[in-house]
Amino acid sequence: MKIGREFLAFAAVGVIGLVVDVVVLYLLAPLLGWYAARVVSFLAAATTTWAFNRRYTFAASAAASRSIWREYLGYLATMAAGAVLNYGAYVLTLHWVEGRWAAALGVALGSLAGMSANFLSARYLVFRSHRNG
Repeated sequence: MKIGREFLAFAAVGVIGLVVDVVVLYLLAPLLGWYAARVVSFLAAATTTWAFNRRYTFAASAAASRSIWREYLGYLATMAAGAVLNYGAYVLTLHWVEGRWAAALGVALGSLAGMSANFLSARYLVFRSHRNG
């Protein structure tokens, strides 16, 4: 089933995005604080996942005729619902969990919270052309 393969690829790309998210977060937190750094790290991760999803997960559906910038901005816009779930889980984790790895746990829980919404948005709104299944 094509949607199952796409979801697994999307999840694998999500792991790459999670690594980018955590690394950028921990690099920027001393300068920006945990909350502002999280916004920047999320954008870095979203950009990374867009590039990998475009190239691998939804390669057959990525429109060559569409402006790459329009697609990228559309991807970021459609990730808004997942971003709200993601950031909410992150903030709640920071409030409930203490310790060095609380922020990383928050990023991971946030990623899981937003994954389904983000997958559906990417599949049906951003990379939707010529779909058979």
